[in-house]
Amino acid sequence: MNRIQLKRSGILRMALSGVEAMDPDARGGETFLLRAAKIAAVVALYWFVSITMVFLNNYLLDNRELDAPLFVTFFQCAVTVALCWLLPLLSLLCPGRVEEDFPSLQKFDLKTSREVLPLSVVFICMITFNNLCLKYVGVAFYTVGRSLSTVFNVLLSYVILKQSTSVPALLSCGVILGGFWLGIDQEGMAGSLSWTGVVYGVLASACVSLNAIYTKKVMPAVDGNIWKLSYYNNVNACVLFVPLMIVFGEFHRVASFSRLGDLAFWGMMTLGGVFGFAIGYVTGLQIKFTSPLTHNVSGTAKACAQTVIAVVYNASSKSLLWWTSNLMVLGGSSAYTWVKSLEMKKAPQKETQDSAKEKLLPGEKGSMGV
Repeated sequence: MNRIQLKRSGILRMALSGVEAMDPDARGGETFLLRAAKIAAVVALYWFVSITMVFLNNYLLDNRELDAPLFVTFFQCAVTVALCWLLPLLSLLCPGRVEEDFPSLQKFDLKTSREVLPLSVVFICMITFNNLCLKYVGVAFYTVGRSLSTVFNVLLSYVILKQSTSVPALLSCGVILGGFWLGIDQEGMAGSLSWTGVVYGVLASACVSLNAIYTKKVMPAVDGNIWKLSYYNNVNACVLFVPLMIVFGEFHRVASFSRLGDLAFWGMMTLGGVFGFAIGYVTGLQIKFTSPLTHNVSGTAKACAQTVIAVVYNASSKSLLWWTSNLMVLGGSSAYTWVKSLEMKKAPQKETQDSAKEKLLPGEKGSMGV
């Protein structure tokens, strides 16, 4: 289960505000090789945590004896809540060794919980649909099945925020859509297509975009602290999951599960929650040591490696067009990231020029020309 709610705006905020920026002067004593080694280690850690989390969740969700995806997600949210309680205590006991940005959560504020609730509803939909997509399509097709997040970002930004998108960015989205449909076609020809999984993937992609929008809205309620947001978000999710599990009869399935007393199984469940929590931290760490653009490029490369590992692990044979669909999705996503980064660099220059023009009022032009 990809902790997709810490993606984009929330994670970037954490990386920029929760962790002190690394300026060149502060690193003056470091050699180039040492800095390169640190960056390589951080990127490798991100890849390890992210890929392991996907395969681990696929294993847990693909368990034929326990068909309870909501319970698996609920348990991992509970692990996140426990870690949010534990880490502030560790930061006090081990100052300097544990990140000190974790807020004190001794008092639960109902007002803050209510303000975060709209995000929590979207968050529940996002991680549930994400897990169900992973359950039905597997890891190999997961990248394509969950590839429309960028497309929904453009659509929802226009519908909700009234923000237009440039032609190059739209063309990148077109490449992603083409790869998505080609991937569905090739999965169908191979006889391994799950339309249920595809629908869940599309819904998860839409919820990822909504999650980013709502994260920006509720961030002031938690003083801009991503860990505080994660705590309240997961507490709300744990409460909301209970009636859902009752409606879908998952408590009965868990009670009749043959491995209920198996410590190894619960260890795997707990490990899944730990990796789900850790993905937010390592993502922010990668942004800190590189840049948001490099992080997106790394994520794209990681998705490609993840797909290759899944195909090799399952000893699958895929057609050239199947691989082409994956390359189109990854290439379109990378192109969109590159285009948006260029636009963001130009934006400050445009704002500076606009502000200068505003000063050139009719009555001031003469003096300004002197």
